[in-house]
Amino acid sequence: MIKNTNDGSNNLPSLRIDLNYGTCEDLPLFSTGPKGSDREKHEAIAKAGFEGVQDGDPELCKEFNLQLTAHARVNDVGDLKDLLPLWKSLNYNCATVHLGWGMESDVEMDVLVNYIKECSEMFDIPIYIETHRATVTQDLFRTVELTKRFSEVRFNADFSHWYTGQEMVYGGIENKWDFIQPIFDRVRFIHGRIGNPGCIQVDITDDKNLSYVEHFKEMWKRSFLGFLKSAKPGDYICFTVELLKAEIFYARTVPTTTAGELEEGDRWQQALLYKQMVERCWESANKEFYSK
Repeated sequence: MIKNTNDGSNNLPSLRIDLNYGTCEDLPLFSTGPKGSDREKHEAIAKAGFEGVQDGDPELCKEFNLQLTAHARVNDVGDLKDLLPLWKSLNYNCATVHLGWGMESDVEMDVLVNYIKECSEMFDIPIYIETHRATVTQDLFRTVELTKRFSEVRFNADFSHWYTGQEMVYGGIENKWDFIQPIFDRVRFIHGRIGNPGCIQVDITDDKNLSYVEHFKEMWKRSFLGFLKSAKPGDYICFTVELLKAEIFYARTVPTTTAGELEEGDRWQQALLYKQMVERCWESANKEFYSK
């Protein structure tokens, strides 16, 4: 499927770090992140050094020199007919999709994947199928099998859904990494979220050497190496931090004596930490790749 390419054809393959706009939604009062208008949020995102916004406001992204990416759910052929012309007219770089509900037969799955492929080619816009619960890619085995039928498929890797939902550490995570190498080779977009074996989004620090934090760093690095293996000058991979609110059962809450249940951490500060972490993962992947 169509790939991300920068305007400059002589650039080395690169990493672009974005923010999903939902990360700024309903931040707790104690958060240091922006809680005001959409304009204030977009300005804060740009000042923090993020290069783009998923589900951002097109006019504000243009004003603050932020790139723009989209997302959608696709259950049936034709579901993108109204969105595709809009994305193209507003200069969206790419889109990620939740495809199907995960109850489709392989034949039905392939029809949907073919539809995404055709849409991507027809409108010349990258569309990445997301690894997500309650979609056709919710299962490691089935997703790897998909790559055998569609070698050109490219993914938005939200590894938290697999790490927690399929308890990847159970039975040895290295075995799982080897098995999903065809996925790592096809990742061109990443949703940055870290979970542990029991919870899909947890507050983390980068100095405690928590095993699950290290596991996610390794998966991101393997995705970067997979990208670099086939990347051409000017290509980029997009890492989009996506830390979602407690109301939709992502951020964990903790009880307090005075304020009831509160989110366990500051999603804005976590996003800034993720940005630093993934920059180091990218540097490590480049060092390893170009030293061979």
